[in-house]
Amino acid sequence: MKKSIFLLFILFTSLSLSQSNKRLKGIEKQLNTILDLTKSPGFAVAVVEGDKIVYAKGFGYSDYENKVPVDEHTLFAIGSSTKAFTSGLLGVLRDEEKLSFDDSPLDYIPDFKFYNSDMNNTIIIKDLMRHSTGLPRHDASWYFFPNKDKDSLLMRVKYQEPFTGVRQQWYYNNFMFLAQGVITEKITGKSWEENIETHFFKPLGMTRSKTDIEGMKSSSNAAFGYELKDNTEISKMDYYDISGMAPAGSINSSVNDMSKWITLWLQKGKYQDQQIIPEDYIKEAMSSQMVLASGLPDDKYPDMHFANYGYGWMLGSYKGHYRVEHGGNIDGFSASVAFFPTDNMGIVVLANQNGSAVPSLVRNTIADYMLEVDKTDWIGRFKENLEKSLKAQDEAKDDTEKSNVKNTKPSHIKLDYTGSYHHDGYGKFNVIVENDTLFTELDGDKLYLHHFHYDTFELIDVVKGKVDTSAIGQSLKVTFLTNESGDISDMESTLEPTVDPIVFKRTPSTIDVDKETLETYVGDYNLAGTIIKVYLKDENVLYLFVQGQPEYELLATAKHKFSFKTLEGFKVEFVEDDKGGIIQLKAIQPNGTFVATKNPKE
Repeated sequence: MKKSIFLLFILFTSLSLSQSNKRLKGIEKQLNTILDLTKSPGFAVAVVEGDKIVYAKGFGYSDYENKVPVDEHTLFAIGSSTKAFTSGLLGVLRDEEKLSFDDSPLDYIPDFKFYNSDMNNTIIIKDLMRHSTGLPRHDASWYFFPNKDKDSLLMRVKYQEPFTGVRQQWYYNNFMFLAQGVITEKITGKSWEENIETHFFKPLGMTRSKTDIEGMKSSSNAAFGYELKDNTEISKMDYYDISGMAPAGSINSSVNDMSKWITLWLQKGKYQDQQIIPEDYIKEAMSSQMVLASGLPDDKYPDMHFANYGYGWMLGSYKGHYRVEHGGNIDGFSASVAFFPTDNMGIVVLANQNGSAVPSLVRNTIADYMLEVDKTDWIGRFKENLEKSLKAQDEAKDDTEKSNVKNTKPSHIKLDYTGSYHHDGYGKFNVIVENDTLFTELDGDKLYLHHFHYDTFELIDVVKGKVDTSAIGQSLKVTFLTNESGDISDMESTLEPTVDPIVFKRTPSTIDVDKETLETYVGDYNLAGTIIKVYLKDENVLYLFVQGQPEYELLATAKHKFSFKTLEGFKVEFVEDDKGGIIQLKAIQPNGTFVATKNPKE
């Protein structure tokens, strides 16, 4: 009898699910076509209706080389789809009366400052949540110069220039979501990672979800990330450790787990009768807080009526239906988490392809079926756009060729470009000469400085010891600058297109000089009656002193050559006689070179 009841229950459940899935009849042919057309290794998708998953399936491979299939439990990096989790923590803390969205973020984070006093006095927590601080992305700061310490990374914001005033224009900024995460840490005394686990993963039963890349690496059934090279080759990418920027995009999850997150939003903050996020915050977060972009519907998208932003969610209309959505992109992975609150339906798509069109194609295709609206040929549009994109890439290569001034040379020898380059809002990197070639390193990746023209170079990846020549003409460019003395003093690059090029100050490379050699420079040098004193302090640090001026520490840059530690463009070179004794000091300054003769020892 019990067996019969059990079988009846299984039959009833199957009938219920098949009824819900009727609208998705024929969808898998479309999804497989998307997989093939985009040359994606794999993806997973889940559809939620009300508080139930009505469809969940994997396509393609999580491990492309070994043909390991994707399923609904496969872990993917969700990138910026993390942001709604971070702002959600602030919603919980506000409900507990531990903060107000109208508070200044500076009240909660010691030493945190913005670029100017107007920003410091005006910006409130709500501006961090809706991207209205006036700051552009400055993403190169954290992407190329990562730091595992959230507080240290956040201190860079003080040196990052805004491009407009506070609340004048929406502009996406990952640092502001880092700031939200740090605020939760200061209030709770727990890490952002612990707060996400406690407030969301555990009560929602998101048992496979992880807050860092190490959790991903140690998990079973985790996807590898891939990129599509030259629109033909599927190539594996290393996991990107987003580290200190975790609150902006470090969560790794499956479509099964993320369906529970969508359910929470569809159920007004409740999950299995437990109020996990306050209902008033849910409504506020998925309501318009900032205009994302202006404009009217066009011929291609006549039903897309607005583009606004809430808290960690992008808001828009899709064929007359209100849509709440956020994408995610991180090395080797792309994501889309979307729901239609008035239709009580949501879709999550996770793909292991870098910068992939898969999430939007799958989301829109399924939405047409579930919403029972006129179906758009999204696959056909993708083909058309792909052809245009490839043509544009070819034209861009031609434009680069034209912009390159042929037969020019760098103004200095390679050694003169070496040294340490630093910007307080970004970070530090070194330029070195290796086998008569200039190289640098960013986030552990070796880069070749390929001469473009004049003092402009391109940063080209070195992959497995070989320069990626296919990237020449299409890579990030940097330009070296000289000071009045003709020395290389800075390097600039358009790392953030909305503001002036970011300038990195050069510090020349130094060499170690033993105490015995340093002692040969010690003495008094006569420059037209003015005495220049050179002496040692702290046993092995060389100093120079002129009456009426401060003493200057000298840094050894080459044999007999020194730079002033605190003066830009000032150098010293000691001259030896044919017996190796030091007889002169050349003071090289922006206004000329002056020679002082060493006084003989008494």
